[in-house]
Amino acid sequence: MAGEEHVAGAAEGKLDIIGHLLDHHYLEVPYFNAHHFFDGKIDLPHFAPFELYGIPIDMSITRHVVMMWVASALLIVTMMSAFRRPGGVPTGLGNFLETIIIFLRDEVIMPIMGDSGKTYMPYLLTTFFFILYCNMLGLIPYTATATGNISVTAALALIAFVVTQGAGIVNNGFFGHWKNIVPSGLPAPLLIIMIPIEIMGMLAKPFALCIRLFANMIAGHIAILVFLGLIIMLQSYLVAPASVALAAALYMMEIFIGFIQAFIFTVLTTLFVSMAAHPEH
Repeated sequence: MAGEEHVAGAAEGKLDIIGHLLDHHYLEVPYFNAHHFFDGKIDLPHFAPFELYGIPIDMSITRHVVMMWVASALLIVTMMSAFRRPGGVPTGLGNFLETIIIFLRDEVIMPIMGDSGKTYMPYLLTTFFFILYCNMLGLIPYTATATGNISVTAALALIAFVVTQGAGIVNNGFFGHWKNIVPSGLPAPLLIIMIPIEIMGMLAKPFALCIRLFANMIAGHIAILVFLGLIIMLQSYLVAPASVALAAALYMMEIFIGFIQAFIFTVLTTLFVSMAAHPEH
């Protein structure tokens, strides 16, 4: 069982770092590792996968799915709290959230997109806060970082890609959008080279969003686990002060990185949408 594996690993001076980062079909329960109480975990619903056009689809509930549900609930609750009294002076959490929203609106979205940024603000703000909450939840012990799952970051990047292409089509027309992929006035022979390059560049943008968020979120957790794992792997408490100090420093940095990665994802998405909607700029 999972609890027995962790205990056995610790006894042998081993630490399963990757196992802590991967998605699982259970939630770990703190302080309850006894066999008579869940055996240290709560199993989540597991369904048999089905095929869609030959592709296996698994709709089972995993801990990353639960973390996304929690992040979504926090997103709804905090936004309702922030905008509960329209026109009133925000206080407490609402004041903090309004500061972030105004900063994103006045310093990021509107300068990049102009007046058309108002149309995309709900999507961009939702993206920012959803990623932020997923990042922050992963720093709580016995939880998981959903944005450390490449499937999650790929889905976020795919949504950004669809919104980007949709913005280009809405503002320039279907044929106008695809015509703007390459600069006008190029000689016909160059189109053979430029069209594949531009299509690759178009696909590279969401790929970069996906990999950047995934890699940054998983790398910090690996580093923290490595430093803490030195105590177990070396089987010596002499390294504990240095290991804990370094892990604590990285933990504080991870809080900062969680904000930064949500901000970078939002800024780049805003830039990509603006480039598609207004290619002349």
